[in-house]
Amino acid sequence: MAQDAGSFKPESGSSPKDGAAAADDAVVAPASEDMTMREQVLDIIESILADSDARSEGARKNLRALIEARPDDPERALLEHLLETRKPPGSAAKVPVQREVASLHLESSDTARTVSVPVSHEVREGIQSILADKLLLTAFQPVHALPGGEVVGVEALTRFVGEDGAGADVWFNEAAAAGLGTELEIAALHCALTAAHDVPDNMSVALNLTPTTSNDPRVRNLLAAAALAPDRIIVELTGSLESVEGQTGDDGLGPLRTLGLRLAISASGAALVSMERIEQLRPDIIKLDRHLIEGIESSDGQKIRARAIVELAREIGADIIAEGIETAAELDEVTALKVTAAQGYLLGRPSVHPLDWSAWSIRAQTEAQPAG
Repeated sequence: MAQDAGSFKPESGSSPKDGAAAADDAVVAPASEDMTMREQVLDIIESILADSDARSEGARKNLRALIEARPDDPERALLEHLLETRKPPGSAAKVPVQREVASLHLESSDTARTVSVPVSHEVREGIQSILADKLLLTAFQPVHALPGGEVVGVEALTRFVGEDGAGADVWFNEAAAAGLGTELEIAALHCALTAAHDVPDNMSVALNLTPTTSNDPRVRNLLAAAALAPDRIIVELTGSLESVEGQTGDDGLGPLRTLGLRLAISASGAALVSMERIEQLRPDIIKLDRHLIEGIESSDGQKIRARAIVELAREIGADIIAEGIETAAELDEVTALKVTAAQGYLLGRPSVHPLDWSAWSIRAQTEAQPAG
């Protein structure tokens, strides 16, 4: 899981937004969790109002009127805009699921950001109470190959914009405590897969799910119906790995893994389970998390542990990704370990803007071209 508080599996802080010129600037300083909630909301409002599609002019006029009526409360203006411009139930595309489907609509003209969320009938009221006044967004953080540095993938990280300003970790924890953790994870997955339409085709997309949610039939249906080819999808299992049935064979993610879907686990999880469990999972990717990376250049213990995990990954034929890279010294250390790829604030902060996602790819391609 990435160094970010907004992933499907919450992780706090570093211990867990036109035109070509604007896109280049966004690569240098894209929107991130370091932005205040007010800054994120203003950034989203600006991107909606910048849309030139004539079909959504009415929605933009509505948003401008709400902002004029609430000049000191843009958060509320944005939320009212999304609720007032949501589409009628019959207009949303249906997602194949194996349970009765209802739809919680938080759609506006900015359809890449807000999506129809499939929920089972019996939990509709509960999930609405959590999400009804929330804006669910997906940010992506770039993953860079080493040692070359080209962007080879992104990791999906969930964002909520609400009046209380609570982080994603708070909402995932509260949903889990209310018995709605899987419903919220599936909502976030649906949102991420919708946003992934704008991720360049040469990039993989990593999605964080708990083992329990990854076994839900709706997850397999969503992933199978996604526009992404299976070999572009990475599912990272988060939380406890003590119960990991259904990741191979004919159940859970097994059929999709045979088609190329890759499974990832974090090193913190790998360190807490037996080799028998790792052998059972046969992950395609093992991640070195921020706890292992922070200050690794000056800690012999961390170097030894990281080296052991790298060797474990090689033994089972898995790639290894270092996450939470914040300093050049940390990057030098993981490069020396010959890890497959890396991500972190030093390399690229999470962004909700498709222009940023494309610019990462364009910049990597430009830098890879020989001089002269």
